[in-house]
Amino acid sequence: MAYDFATVLVFAVIGIVFVFIMLLASRLLQPRFPSKEKQTTYECGEVPVGKAWFNFNPRFYVVALVFVIFEVEVALMLPVVLVYRALIAQGHGALAFAEILTFLAILAVGLAWVWAKGDLDWIKRLVEPPRNDSQRS
Repeated sequence: MAYDFATVLVFAVIGIVFVFIMLLASRLLQPRFPSKEKQTTYECGEVPVGKAWFNFNPRFYVVALVFVIFEVEVALMLPVVLVYRALIAQGHGALAFAEILTFLAILAVGLAWVWAKGDLDWIKRLVEPPRNDSQRS
């Protein structure tokens, strides 16, 4: 048993030493000809235009969050799906299927709620507060 752990330890040490040797070799062998052009920010071969700090459209964050939510869904369902056939053989197939359906139902309710609130709309409409004509003088 200890031999198995020693093998893993040896491979880990060899891997770490290899990384440090490659970094050191790169540092020692790299050419050093600094220039103003080489020290500018690389923008896909284009000359950088404007400042690097600018406001990013928040709509992209919403899309990214929805993507992450559904990726987590897949990651949490995958273990149950992988052992589903074995669970059926043990007589627990209906329970596993009910668990998956319950999980999907919770996510569907959350999705419907967020959708109804309008948080998934790509372009949000601004709602003006109602005017009270009696306060106008």
